[in-house]
Amino acid sequence: MAPSVDIRTHAAQPAPAKTHVPLKAAPPTLSPEEALRAKFAHLEHHINSLSRQRAPSPLKDILKFMRIDGMISLAGGLPHPSLFPFDSIHVSTYDSATRMAENPTDIAKVDVCVEKDLAGHSTDLSTALQYGPYNGIQPLMNWMAKFIEHAYHPGYPDWQMIMDGGSTDGWAKVANLLLEDGDNLLVEAHTYPSGQALWIPMGVTAVPIEMDMDGLVPEVLARILDSWDAERLPQRKPKVLYCVPVGQNPTGSTLTAERKQQIYDICVRHDIVIVEDDPYYFMQLPTYRPGGPHALPPPVTDADAFLTSMVPTFLHHDRDGRVIRLETVSKTVAPGFRTGFIVCNPLFQERLARATEVATQAPSGWSQAILCELLHTWGHDGYVRWLAGIRETYAMRRDWICDSIATHFDVDWEDANADGVAVYNKDQNRAALVFRFVPPAAGMFLWLKLDLEAHPAYRRLCAARAPAPEDAWAAAFWRELVVARVLLTPGTYYKPWQGAKAADVPAAPGHAFFRLAFSTTPRDELDEGIRRMAEVFRASWTSV
Repeated sequence: MAPSVDIRTHAAQPAPAKTHVPLKAAPPTLSPEEALRAKFAHLEHHINSLSRQRAPSPLKDILKFMRIDGMISLAGGLPHPSLFPFDSIHVSTYDSATRMAENPTDIAKVDVCVEKDLAGHSTDLSTALQYGPYNGIQPLMNWMAKFIEHAYHPGYPDWQMIMDGGSTDGWAKVANLLLEDGDNLLVEAHTYPSGQALWIPMGVTAVPIEMDMDGLVPEVLARILDSWDAERLPQRKPKVLYCVPVGQNPTGSTLTAERKQQIYDICVRHDIVIVEDDPYYFMQLPTYRPGGPHALPPPVTDADAFLTSMVPTFLHHDRDGRVIRLETVSKTVAPGFRTGFIVCNPLFQERLARATEVATQAPSGWSQAILCELLHTWGHDGYVRWLAGIRETYAMRRDWICDSIATHFDVDWEDANADGVAVYNKDQNRAALVFRFVPPAAGMFLWLKLDLEAHPAYRRLCAARAPAPEDAWAAAFWRELVVARVLLTPGTYYKPWQGAKAADVPAAPGHAFFRLAFSTTPRDELDEGIRRMAEVFRASWTSV
C-alpha cells in the first residue's frame, strides 16, 4: 500500500529549481529472447500490419511449461501415447554412398527405425506423433542447424530457424510477413508462377529485373532502385526481392558469388529484404562440354571440399539479418516429406512463429521422424555424399538433353552471347536462327529463347496489331507441340504480373520462351521428345 500524503503540506513546498534534472524511469528489463530480437530492430518496419498484430497462442505457449522437470500437467488436452496404434516404423533406405548415376542393379540398403519409446534412436513415435511445438521435434532442428552452420557459414551469429511444410508453405508465410496490398515486389524477369500466384490476390505487383546467362543483373537492379523516386513515384518503392539464385526456375541460371555480393550491397543501400528461395542449391553442375564424353567424376570422399565447391549463399553474405533463406528437402530427399526450414533473423522468426502455431503448426510427425532418423543414420558426411550423388545424376541428365539438342538441331557453339548459343533447324544452311539456350549450370531446367523476327506468322500478327503477338504465337506453337506429343512449359507462365494494364507487354519483344525439364524423363524418351520438338520447329519455320 502506498504511503499517505498531506496534500496541504505537499502543496506548500517550493517548486523545484529549473536546473533540477528529474530521474528517468529505469528501462524495462528485456528477456534474453527480447534482447536478441532488439538487435534487429532496424528491420522491424518491414513487418506488415497483419504480422504486427499477431499474439502468442496461449494454448501453444503453455506447452513449454509441460517440459519442465517435475511438472505434473493437468493442463494440456494431449491424447495418451499408448493410444497411438503404432509400435515402430522401419524404412529401408539407400546407403548414402549410392551413386544413382551409375544405374546400379544392386543397391545397398540401410534400415531406418523409429520406435514408440526412445531406445537408441534420435527420436521416438510418442514424441513425433504427439501435439508439439510449432518448430517440430528438437533432434531434427538441432541436426539441421548444425548442417546449415557448417554448409553455408551464415554471415552473422544470431540467425534462427523455423520449420515449415516445404518452400511453398515457407514462401506463403514470408509473403504474409512482409507484403501488403499496394506493394511492389522485385523479382527476376522470369519468375516462379506458383510463388507469384500467392501474392497477386494480395494486391502486389512485380518489378521484373533483367536477367542474363548468370541470372539477375545487378546493374539493372541498382538503376531501377536509384531512379525510383525520380521516375516511379507515387508507386511504393519495393522493400523485398524474391529470387531463386541457383538453377533458377525456369531459366536454369546461377548467380555467381560476385553478383550475390553486389546484389546484397545494393539491397543494403536501399533497405531491401532478400528472400532466397534455393531448392536447387546442391544441384550446381560442372560445365557442359559439347561432344562429350561425359564421364562420371570420382566419388566424393571429402565432404568439406564438396561444400566449399558450391557458390556461397546470400545467407553467407548477410551481415545484418536482411536475408530470409528458404531451405527444403524436396529436391534432396523427397518432396512428399513436405518439410523445410526458414532461416532468418530472430525478429522475423518470432513473427513467423506466431503465424505458424495457429495455422500449419509443424509438418507431419511421420515426415519428421523418418527424416530425423535418416539424417542421424547417414550422418553429416553421409548426407553430403548423397548430395554429391544427386548432383552427378542431374549433371548426367543435363548432358543428355544438351546432347540431344545438338543431335536433332544445328547448334553453332561458336556463336554465343548472354542469351546462349545459336540454334538452327538442321539441314537448312542456318537460314534463320530459331532459338538460343544456355546449358544449365544448376537445377533441372533448360530455357529456350525463340527468335520470332523472321517468322512470317509472327509478322502477320504484328501487322494485324494483334494484342500480345508474342504470346499469341507461342500459344499456337505450343498447341502444335502437343499435337506432336511433346510437352513443354510455355514461357508465358513465368511472366511477372505487373498489373492488368501491362498484361499484354511482352517479356521480350520479338521473342517467345519455353522451359524444358530434364529431371525425370528416361534417356531414350528424352531424346525422342527432342526429335519430335525438332520436327515441329522445322515444319513451323519452313511452312510459312
